[in-house]
Amino acid sequence: MSGLWRRGARVVRDAGRWRLASTLIVLLLALFVAGWDWNRPLDGVSSQREIPTADAERGLYDWRAATFAPRVAQDPRILMVVYDDQTLIATRKRSPLDRGLLARALRNIDAMGAKSIGIDILFDQPQDEDAELLAALHAMRTPVWLGYANLGDNREQIIFEQQQFLDRFMAQARTDRVHPASIRLETDADNVARSWPVPTKGQPPLLTLAMQPSPPFRDYRGAIRFRLPLAHVDGSEAPVIPSLQIDLLADPAMAPALASMVRGRHVLIGGDIVDIDQFETPLSGRQARSTMIGLEVHATMLAQLLDGAKLPAVPEGARWLAALLVILAAAITSLAELRWFTLLPALAVQAGAIAGLPVWLQARGWDTKGLPAVGWVLGWVLAFTAIGVTARAVTSQQRRFAQAALGKYLPRDIAAQILAEPEKLALHGEKRPIFTLFTDLEGFTKLSHAIAPEMVAQLLNRYLDMLSDVVLSHGGTIDKFVGDAVVAFWGAPIARSDDGRNAALAAYAMWQAGEAFRRDLPPGVPPIGRTRVGLHHGEAIVGNFGGEGRIQYTALGDSMNTASRLEAANKALETNVLASRDAMERSGLDWWRPMGRVRLRGRATPVDLFEPAPDFPVGDRAELAEILEAFDAEDGAARAEAMKRLQMLVNHHPEDAALANLLYRCEYIGEGGIYGLG
Repeated sequence: MSGLWRRGARVVRDAGRWRLASTLIVLLLALFVAGWDWNRPLDGVSSQREIPTADAERGLYDWRAATFAPRVAQDPRILMVVYDDQTLIATRKRSPLDRGLLARALRNIDAMGAKSIGIDILFDQPQDEDAELLAALHAMRTPVWLGYANLGDNREQIIFEQQQFLDRFMAQARTDRVHPASIRLETDADNVARSWPVPTKGQPPLLTLAMQPSPPFRDYRGAIRFRLPLAHVDGSEAPVIPSLQIDLLADPAMAPALASMVRGRHVLIGGDIVDIDQFETPLSGRQARSTMIGLEVHATMLAQLLDGAKLPAVPEGARWLAALLVILAAAITSLAELRWFTLLPALAVQAGAIAGLPVWLQARGWDTKGLPAVGWVLGWVLAFTAIGVTARAVTSQQRRFAQAALGKYLPRDIAAQILAEPEKLALHGEKRPIFTLFTDLEGFTKLSHAIAPEMVAQLLNRYLDMLSDVVLSHGGTIDKFVGDAVVAFWGAPIARSDDGRNAALAAYAMWQAGEAFRRDLPPGVPPIGRTRVGLHHGEAIVGNFGGEGRIQYTALGDSMNTASRLEAANKALETNVLASRDAMERSGLDWWRPMGRVRLRGRATPVDLFEPAPDFPVGDRAELAEILEAFDAEDGAARAEAMKRLQMLVNHHPEDAALANLLYRCEYIGEGGIYGLG
């Protein structure tokens, strides 16, 4: 977890302002998609402005509602009395429905002892039998609720003139037993009835609530609980809500035989006519009929009310919390960069939770309408993608940075090889001959105490950049920086035939870079000393050393120590660049001038020193070589002659401090022609 936290912090730190802002925007979009109630319009008013995933969400909800719809026996509390197409044929009336037939049926139903009567019919235009119907309504002992609608919420079904007639009829029919009730049903954009309707201001109570008042359902706006018929042993299914044709109940001869189906029941009267007042429901794909008449929707809502089945909805806070958890899970999964054998189980668990929770809630009787199941999936994908893209971009950026950083220490081809094959960074080493180079900036430590720390950092970085560029441009590997000192080598991890030449050229170029640095100091900075360089060739152990937490590609061994002593010898010998004979002979260059044999500080074996002197006359270089060879002879006269010749050469180059220092050393040369340092 700590590693994940560190990676997340690194991504946030390195993503950059604009990439971080765009990622945050996508994450907020993902959270919105995963948390928004798809059943709610985006503008809060118009159902036409829905979240884009609403169609998919509706399809999934309908599947859940149909799959877990309770299967029940026929409901004994409710009866539907319908005008069907056979009734229309018999009465030779289609619209308005035969009100004389309705009047006769009402009288019989009233006599049979119905508990309440709800009429899902609009009396919005005159008919010859209106007086007969009004007389029947005035004589009713059973509570009767007449269907009512107005222009405010039913503009597609009623016009102004119909509204006027309906209001007049309601006024004439109203008694202490006869009242209006709203028969308005609500559908979603796909014309599917899923929810209890939202009451409209000025409307009478909903027909269902009017027939059976229930305070808990007065403000219920949740899902309609649709039910499926219980299958019998023989495979037959009785309809959940029983129904009778109205002409049967209007027939005095048939009425007594049907009294048991009416007594004590809520009776709903309306039309069951093809292409009129038909609604799709979540059960449309599970029933023989693809639609349900509005009368049966009212009956289903009445049964739900009678059962007290007020489906609990997922609280809004819980819905947004679930959305947040989905987004967090996607972000963590994407950020973790799991291997496939870990990623697949993680994805399986998350997919199971995202897909399974809505199903589990629906099966337990919750109202999952509005639960963003598709939104969770889409939000997860958006969050996973956003974090993944940002993390990969940062990783790529870090990789480029790493390559650039490695490029500060290794030649480009070696840096690319290590990045392409990280296993090459395993801890190991090997002995091989290399050219080792040490540098030091004279007086920089003292200078660092005399100027501001910010200036010290600025100068040091600039100086090290200059010397690093020299090493890398000559194909060398930077081993390390030690303060103002640079340690580099050639011949590892890849050896080249021109490593000696490149190392020698680099040594001289680093001294030149140091001189350029000295000449270009900012105003107010005290003078800085010269850059001293030591170069040696010998065997060393080269490879990756350290621990699992920190690895350094470096070289170890006596060769490194010798190069360091050569660099330090420059100060005493007043030279700038010193190379050992081993390095000089393998360089292939002819610009060297010998600077005598010395015993380096802390070393027992003497070393022949050479200094690159491309501007020193060729003849004088040859003369100097002969003079120093004479010092190796045991003949005293030859040595005296050599000293005279060296004095003359020094006089010929009066500004050459290194040459003057060589003369001094020859005057005080020790046993075996060796001058000891320290």
